[in-house]
Parts: sequence; structure tokens; C-alpha cells
Amino acid sequence: MTPSSPAIPPEHAKEIRRISHDLSNALEIIVQANYLLNSMSHDESAKQWIQLLDNGVLQAAGINRNLRDYVVANS
Repeated sequence: MTPSSPAIPPEHAKEIRRISHDLSNALEIIVQANYLLNSMSHDESAKQWIQLLDNGVLQAAGINRNLRDYVVANS
């Protein structure tokens, strides 16, 4: 690889961006379902599970955002 060529070949970057977009769509479904769960009343145990779900979704969305940023910067 020459210094001027991107680290990620364009065809790979395109596919990674497509997969990342699909992942974003799937995560959005989970975010919306979690929002609806939060709008209902639950016992303390259920609230803890909902919070765990919320934290996991936020973490997954952050990882996906980092992946997209990396692909943009390296392709």
C-alpha cells in the first residue's frame, strides 16, 4: 500500500457503511421499544432490566458511530 492510498479499500468501506447503516436501523427499533417500556409503570426489578437495556443500546450506538467515523477517516 502506498502512503497516498486509503487504509480501507473503497469497496470494503462501502460495505462497512451499508452494514453500519443496517445496524443503526436495528438499534433504532430497540431504542423506540425501550422508550415505550420506560413510559409504562414497572416494579424495581423491571426498571433495572430496562436501564440495563438502555445502557447496552447506548453503548452499541456509540460503537457503531465510532466505526462509521473510522471508516470515513480511513477510506
